[in-house]
Amino acid sequence: MEKVPGEMEIERRERSEELSEAERKAVQATWARLYANCEDVGVAILVRFFVNFPSAKQYFSQFKHMEEPLEMERSPQLRKHACRVMGALNTVVENLHDPDKVSSVLALVGKAHALKHKVEPVYFKILSGVILEVVAEEFANDFPPETQRAWAKLRGLIYSHVTAAYKEVGWVQQVPNATTPPATLPSSGP
Repeated sequence: MEKVPGEMEIERRERSEELSEAERKAVQATWARLYANCEDVGVAILVRFFVNFPSAKQYFSQFKHMEEPLEMERSPQLRKHACRVMGALNTVVENLHDPDKVSSVLALVGKAHALKHKVEPVYFKILSGVILEVVAEEFANDFPPETQRAWAKLRGLIYSHVTAAYKEVGWVQQVPNATTPPATLPSSGP
């Protein structure tokens, strides 16, 4: 069941903490194994995102009318975007030791999505939740609680930086058109 995110949900401040050295290493080790299969993992993430949150497809003219997961998986445009998403995440993960670089990369991503693509920032929270689901499934037997917490912290860090970029450019929540179904928000934490 979908629910409409209210302005308060979007404006709510996310908790953003720097990752400890042990947490950075845990995220980077998990990520390295995922990134070895970058395109397929990225496609799996985006397909799940669009299947579970179809309102997110409104921002993608090339595949917004696709309904079938297999059709999405085969889409060259979706595959290309999956590689871009994974590449940006890779830059963030590889530079977790450099908060300025992480902030810079996420500011560029946030500003582009706010100004050029007009994507509601809540979709970053939703997408990061989908990424965590896929990571947890890929490493079901090797995803201890401390690694899960590290990834949850990274999720909060990413969302915090992206929403800060939205705020910096004066983001105003977009009014959905009559044919846009409302977004679904995951009920889980950061």
